[in-house]
Amino acid sequence: MQFTDLKLNRALYAALEEMDILHPTPIQVKSFPVITSGRDIIGIAQTGTGKTLAYLLPLIRDLKFATDGKPRILIIVPTRELVVQVAGEAEKLTKDTSLRVVGVYGGTNIHTQKLLVMDGCDLVVATPGRLVDLALSGALNVKGVKKLVIDEVDEILQLGFRTQLLNILDLIPNKRQNLLFSATMIESVEHIIDTFFNSPIKIEIAPRGTPVEKIEQSAYQIPNFKSKVNLLNHLLSNDESMNKVLVFVATKKLADCLYEEMSITFGEAAGVIHSNKAQNHRLRTVEQFYEGQIRILIATEIIARGLDILEVSHVINFDMPEVPEHYLHRIGRTGRADKFGISINFLTEEGLLQQAAAEELMNISVPILPLPEEVELSKELIPEEIPRLGGDKNYLRKDDVSNSKGAYHQKKEKNMKVNRAQEKRNARKAEKRSARRRKKQ
Repeated sequence: MQFTDLKLNRALYAALEEMDILHPTPIQVKSFPVITSGRDIIGIAQTGTGKTLAYLLPLIRDLKFATDGKPRILIIVPTRELVVQVAGEAEKLTKDTSLRVVGVYGGTNIHTQKLLVMDGCDLVVATPGRLVDLALSGALNVKGVKKLVIDEVDEILQLGFRTQLLNILDLIPNKRQNLLFSATMIESVEHIIDTFFNSPIKIEIAPRGTPVEKIEQSAYQIPNFKSKVNLLNHLLSNDESMNKVLVFVATKKLADCLYEEMSITFGEAAGVIHSNKAQNHRLRTVEQFYEGQIRILIATEIIARGLDILEVSHVINFDMPEVPEHYLHRIGRTGRADKFGISINFLTEEGLLQQAAAEELMNISVPILPLPEEVELSKELIPEEIPRLGGDKNYLRKDDVSNSKGAYHQKKEKNMKVNRAQEKRNARKAEKRSARRRKKQ
C-alpha cells in the first residue's frame, strides 16, 4: 500500500517525501480509517513499527489552525525524550502549514513553557506532571481538546504518573476522541479504558509477547560486574559490526560506573544517559549517538521508550530487566525499519531467571553461548554486589567487650548510696509514740 491510498493532503505528502518515508506500516494502515472516523482506538504494536506516525498522520490531516490559540490535540507521553521525539515528528509533518506544535516536559524552566503555550498552540506533546502544572496554573487552556493520545500508557503508569493522568482526564472535555498506543498492555490500563473510553476499537499488529523477528538474540552467563566489563570490552574490541551499541543497566549508579570503565578504553566514543543527567546533556548525548559520534550509549530503563534511533546495531542487556515486557522494549531499539539487529544478554544467576521469564513471554528460547577464552572472570565484587541484610546497619557488627565486667559486677561507689529518708521518718514516728506513752505514765 502507498501513502496515496490514505488520502493525505499535499503538505503531508511533501513532508513524508522529505523524511524519506515511502510506505505505510501495518499499524498505520489499520489505524488510519478508525482514527479518521472519530472512533476511540487502542493500538498495540511492537516498538519500531511506526506507532507515532500511525496517530500523527490522521490527526494532523484534519487539524486546522485555530485563532483562539487553544490546543485541539493533546498527546501524553512518559518521558522527556519521547516528548522531543514526537514533537519533532509533528513539526516535520506540519512544516509547510500554519499549525503550531509545542512540546513541554519537566526538569526545565516552567515559566518559559508558560509563555510558549500562552502564545498559542494547536498540538501539545507533554509529560503528565508538567501538563498538570501548566493546566492548573491557567497558562494552558485544555478546554478545547478534541483528540487525546496516550502513548506508552503502561510506562506512564509504571513511572508513577497514574494520579496525574487521571487529573488530566478530568480536566479535559468529556466529549473527545481517545487514542491509546503501546507496545504492551498491562492490567492496570484496563480500568482506564473501561472508565474513560467509549467502545474503543482494538488494533493489534503483534500479539503480546511476540519478539521482533529481525533481531538475533543470544546470551552469555557471567558472574559479576567486573567480569561483564571484561566481556563487553572484548566484544567491542573484536567485533567491528558493533558500530552503534545501546547498553542497558539496572541503576543510575551502575550506569555511571560502567561509563567510567568504558571511557578508559573507548574515550569519547562512550556516552551515558539517565534521569540524574541534566536535560541538555541527555539531549546532546542522544543526538551524538544518533549522528554516530558516540559508538556506545549506556542507558537506564527510562530511555527504553523515548529513544527512536535507526540503525542501532546491537542492544546489550548488561543487566536484565525485572519485567519481561521491558525486555521487548529494550531489544526493540534494534532491528528497526526493516533492518537486521542483534541483542546480547549478560546473565548472572538472577539474570537466568529473568531471561526465562522473557522466553516464556516470547515463546522462544534464547541460546546461551560459551564465553570467549580471552575473557577473564573476576572474583572482585563492587559494593552493589555485596549481599546485605535488612534492618539495623550495625546488625552484624561485633560488640567491643574488652572492658566488660560481665552481666553482674560490683556497683560503683556513687551508685551504692541508700535512700535513708524513710528510715528517718519511721524513727521520728517511733520517738513520738514513745513520748506519748511516757506522758501517760
